[in-house]
This record gives sequence, C-alpha cells and structure tokens, in this order.
Amino acid sequence: MSSGRSADNGGMTLTIWVDDWQIQCCGQSFAPGDVVSWTLLEVDPEDYADVVGSERADEIDFREEHHGQGEGHAPTSLEVVSIAEVHCRFGVPPGATDKVNRPVPGTTVLVPVKEADGWAKARPDVSFAGYLVTARRATGGPEGAAARSQ
Repeated sequence: MSSGRSADNGGMTLTIWVDDWQIQCCGQSFAPGDVVSWTLLEVDPEDYADVVGSERADEIDFREEHHGQGEGHAPTSLEVVSIAEVHCRFGVPPGATDKVNRPVPGTTVLVPVKEADGWAKARPDVSFAGYLVTARRATGGPEGAAARSQ
C-alpha cells in the first residue's frame, strides 16, 4: 500500500528569487549542493513577469530576504539544487511619466551557473537582475531537531 508520499522525504523542489543586491550587500555565495538558511517570503508572480517572463514567473514560490522584511518568518534550511542568473534589458516604459527604468518584457536571458556570489559576467544588451534558485527543503538539519524538541 502506498501512502502517496515520495520516498525521498518529500523532495519537492521550490523556486526562489534572489535579488542581485541582496547577495552583493551582505549575502554569502552559494552553489548547488550547499545547504543554506534563508528567510523566504511569498511572492506575487506578476511582480517577476517582466524580469523572467510570465511562464517562469509562475514557477517562483518565494523570494529570499535578509534585510528585515522577514521579521516573524523563521529561516528555512534548503539544499540548493540549481542556479540560473537572470539578465534582462531595462528601460523607461513608453508613456511612463516617472522616467524610472523597469525590466523590458521579452528580453530575459537565463544563464545556468555553478555558483552565485551576487556578481555576474556582463552580457551584451542586458543587465544582471538576480537568480532563480531551485532548492529543496533540507532534512535532518537543526530545523528538524528544533521542531522535534518542542
């Protein structure tokens, strides 16, 4: 009889947006296989549609936050599975009155990388915006022990 649960401890993956500036400011670099402890905040996929395209935006489950907006959210232990740099063009949208550069839809370039350190090799016509990180919840770490002890 099957319980319907996966044999790999619920190895469901999550897709997490990590802003370039979050790591540049005070984040630590990470690579596939690393276990990280991040504060995850839920996102509205629409907020990322212009940066990564609406199809990829729908896949984003959370964003990583370590600048105070995550108060009340306990850090989550995650094992990094894969990392993609996200590059896109920025410009002032037609008809905009605020003259603020925004992501230009349809200009996204995804680059799989072996490490994320907040800095990316320059690419023609696009700017580095952040990372799409695929991760799974880490098991057997301190988070699990703390949960058991309560």
